[in-house]
Amino acid sequence: MLNRVVLIGRLTRDPDLRYTPNGVAVATFTLAVDRPFTNQQGEREADFINIVTWRNLAENCAKYLKKGSLTAVEGRLQTRNYENNEGRRVYVTEVVADNVRFLDGGKKSETKPDLEDPFTGEAEPVDVSEDDLPF
Repeated sequence: MLNRVVLIGRLTRDPDLRYTPNGVAVATFTLAVDRPFTNQQGEREADFINIVTWRNLAENCAKYLKKGSLTAVEGRLQTRNYENNEGRRVYVTEVVADNVRFLDGGKKSETKPDLEDPFTGEAEPVDVSEDDLPF
């Protein structure tokens, strides 16, 4: 049997990090994944997929991901069910991720305001002779 899912999309909200009574981290978020075609109005539609991560991966997702982050998720599709307060059976389908890639890159480092850019105002052409070139 094979149950593998690979998705690339953007988070619709910040990840929700919680801990089980035993102290195991679990983070959930929703990934908006564009469909490969447009509707009759020429607009691209998206599917909203629920993602669940566990342990260290959950803590890293909560730490580094935020609403709008471009993210790749690899995992397995899982369906669970429960009975709600009204006595109705509710079915939930979600991806249990075992690999998450942060595609937006690392956090941008802030430039310290007291450091000057050494190239500010350097729009002058550089004088290079033929002897300076290695080719």
